[in-house]
Amino acid sequence: MLLDHVAIWTNQLEELKDFYVKYFDAKPNKKYSNADTGFESYFLSFDSGSRLELMNKPGIPENLNDTIGKQHQGLIHIAFDVGSMEKVLEKATDLKRGGINIIRGPRKTGDGYFELETSDPDKNRIEVISKFVE
Repeated sequence: MLLDHVAIWTNQLEELKDFYVKYFDAKPNKKYSNADTGFESYFLSFDSGSRLELMNKPGIPENLNDTIGKQHQGLIHIAFDVGSMEKVLEKATDLKRGGINIIRGPRKTGDGYFELETSDPDKNRIEVISKFVE
């Protein structure tokens, strides 16, 4: 079974699309718009075949959770495996150079990963990971 996509509501549709294109090599489709409902979306595709759907529609309430300082039940992050510890370090440099905050890491975890934690412009948490072998 393959997880096809994860969807995110946003009030910053273009900014979020540009973030994932710039930092995670996403390939966006042509923006879908429904004039009757005000719904707009992009599907962002990744080389792995997975996709991220970014959606905007008037009337969707803001998320009241503190997604950076606290953890809450439910979906909490998405993770991108970049393939090596060196590439995690490179991504950390790219993000910092772009003014993107690194929440934690890069670091080795107790379960065999080298990772950093960051967030997108909507404060959705992102992990950039790679398995490591000692």
